[in-house]
Amino acid sequence: MKGISLFIVPKFLVNADGSLGARNDVRCVSLEHKLGIHGSPTAVMSFGDNGGAVGYLVGEANKGLGYMFTMMNHARLGVGVEGMSVSERAYQKAVEYARDRVQSRAIGSPDPAGVAIIKHPDIRRMLMTMRSQIEAQRALAFYTAAALDRASRHPVASEAARNQALVNFLIPIVKGWNTEQANELTSLAVQVHGGMGFIEETGVAQYYRDARITAIYEGTTGIQALDLIGRKTFSEGGATARALLEEARATADKLAAAGYASMARNLQQAAAEAERCVAFILGSFGTQPKLAAAGSVPFLKLMGIVLGGWQLGRAALIAREKLGEDGVDEDFLKAKITTARFFAEHLLPQVGGLAAAIVDGADSVLELDDTLF
Repeated sequence: MKGISLFIVPKFLVNADGSLGARNDVRCVSLEHKLGIHGSPTAVMSFGDNGGAVGYLVGEANKGLGYMFTMMNHARLGVGVEGMSVSERAYQKAVEYARDRVQSRAIGSPDPAGVAIIKHPDIRRMLMTMRSQIEAQRALAFYTAAALDRASRHPVASEAARNQALVNFLIPIVKGWNTEQANELTSLAVQVHGGMGFIEETGVAQYYRDARITAIYEGTTGIQALDLIGRKTFSEGGATARALLEEARATADKLAAAGYASMARNLQQAAAEAERCVAFILGSFGTQPKLAAAGSVPFLKLMGIVLGGWQLGRAALIAREKLGEDGVDEDFLKAKITTARFFAEHLLPQVGGLAAAIVDGADSVLELDDTLF
């Protein structure tokens, strides 16, 4: 038989009556010194140095990897939320600092008095870059979590299967895009702080360090991307990818009807570029998989941006419907619309460049001889 098995190895053995028995032959022999997440120890374990550790088989022999992947789907969604969450905290810290830090006069103002840096256009650009992506990531993570619930509990088998396909497709995107962007967004938080961001006293550097692991554990971004193009796109003929892109286009049509021209136009263009990339993957993965793999991480990022823009477009439409209702928080709703517009005008245009790299740039990834690196 082939396949690894899964075992649980306790620190103490348990007697037949349920009481603690002898110490098992397993030891923590050292703790690793890490870049970040110092509150979560990573250890080197030693098994069986004094005769043999006792382990208990979990499930059936040779089926451990399948059990691990059952856990891993949930864990990858959780790590995607972790990446978004550390970005959110870094954003909160950056906003707080930008409101308090006074530096230079307002651009274009004759008044020489200094203003809070949140008044400066580039600081606002960085804060909006953080805010818009975090909101898009949160919405996409919630959408995925809802699909996960429907996949496991929906009474109609066909609907449960459709939602499972959504979960399978979206989890590598939520995990990979959220965590890759966490590195960028926490870095922006340091940048908003300027030189003080490099000083441990402010606390923002910790978010930058801690974010780095999220794109690594539970499967690196490269592994998520290969999973996305292979098992989740090519293997089902692009069905789920195209269904989601069709929903994005429908949302773009509604945005156009509501008068949000730039949001509608950019979402339509981004969806079309994503469709072009899906067609490229379907046409190349079966016969020249290296070509598709060369652009797999850009494709993951591209799908994150497109689907994030779709979610923010939906939020803008809902916010527009609620404006004017009695008792609503109009500032909150207007901020939702502005955030969606920023994402559409600043993030969605990146999709064209990513698509060009995916479809036209694979050869240059593979061409250079190993000895020339």
